Amino acid sequence: MPSSLHDFVPPGHLAHFVRDTVREVLDLSAIFRSYKSAQGQPPYHPGMLVALLLYGYSRGVYSSRQLARACEERVDVMAVTGLNRPDFRTISDFRKRHLVALSDLFVQVLRLCQAAGLVKLGHVAVDGTKLRASASKHKAMSYLHMVQQEAKLAADVQSWLEQAAAADAAEDTQHGTDRRGDETPDWMADKQRRLARIRAAKAQLEAEAKAGPDASDPDGPGPSSGMQERGNRPVVPADTPPDKAQRNFTDGDSRIMPSGGGFIAGYNGQIAVDAAHQIIVAQQLTTNPADFAALIPLVDQAHRNLGRKLREVSGDTGFASEANLAAMAERRITPYLAPGRIRHDQTNPTAERALKHKPLMQAMADKIRRAGRRTRYRLRKQVVEPVFGHIKHARGFRQFLLRGLNKVRGEWAMLCTVHNLLKLHRAEA
Repeated sequence: MPSSLHDFVPPGHLAHFVRDTVREVLDLSAIFRSYKSAQGQPPYHPGMLVALLLYGYSRGVYSSRQLARACEERVDVMAVTGLNRPDFRTISDFRKRHLVALSDLFVQVLRLCQAAGLVKLGHVAVDGTKLRASASKHKAMSYLHMVQQEAKLAADVQSWLEQAAAADAAEDTQHGTDRRGDETPDWMADKQRRLARIRAAKAQLEAEAKAGPDASDPDGPGPSSGMQERGNRPVVPADTPPDKAQRNFTDGDSRIMPSGGGFIAGYNGQIAVDAAHQIIVAQQLTTNPADFAALIPLVDQAHRNLGRKLREVSGDTGFASEANLAAMAERRITPYLAPGRIRHDQTNPTAERALKHKPLMQAMADKIRRAGRRTRYRLRKQVVEPVFGHIKHARGFRQFLLRGLNKVRGEWAMLCTVHNLLKLHRAEA
């Protein structure tokens, strides 16, 4: 074996970069503050666990069990951990406990990229991608089906309880009263648990319907799948939700959304990417499958993160709306947002989609059409789409490990942090 841990991997390796960045540059005080007393200190250094998570994410290793196994089998991971071998439960609990602090590392790494000259803010592209939740779409049930199944299961359970009582009485007569014979059979317990889950989900949908559209938390999961009609919530509260309203039993915050020609139970991860070196300058994750509501929050977040105003922003038709174009004008940012599929038939302007009563959308369509192949809108695909390719294809992240909106937002922030960290490493190599 090498005489030094630093010799496990060659100089300039990503393992050295991640370990040294976490140890010498990143501010982990938010994590260290949680360990207050001298007694009961963690057996593993928190900085080591942060480096292990970031390095694992950079190598497409996300599962706590896979990370624990890598600590025993991979010399590059050993160079990060210093031969420490935390078990998978330690890694998993650390990630869950410090998810907020780990999410905040995104801004720290982004500012390191800015200091290294990797962020120019000359052109920024925005886009969103759908990622699967840690839940199956088949574990979601509509309100109408809940009502039907609740009555059926309640009748089944009551019938089985009566059968069990009759069987107990017969056994008491046959064997005496000293035998219990009252344990719930497994086949009946499963039905009871399912009935309890259905009743809980049904109550949540009913409470959401009665609360009305104004009661929703703007930073929360938003309306359940099917609660809206053609994208619009009911104007007044209703006694019962629509029959098609759905809720997932496994991850109640996930939503049914289109992806790849089908539907998944998932979330919508959205990013703003600088064109100079494909650095993610802003990120957020929502339960809304549509992207238009994310544009201004991403633009404003990028301004807060970097302290500089964006010059121009491009986005596909999902971000184009009259309100968004007006908001960009107020911020003095040049937008390139495609209002529908732009046709390249210069000889027939009337072939464009009609944009009546939408002067800003019409002006944007005319602007992109006049520029033709020279339009700045063409930068969108080559700036933001490869980032999703790196995350989903190169590093293989297609499904979240955690459940619940706040936890999943932390995971998404870590993915974006690692993307920028890899860009910083390549720039300094």
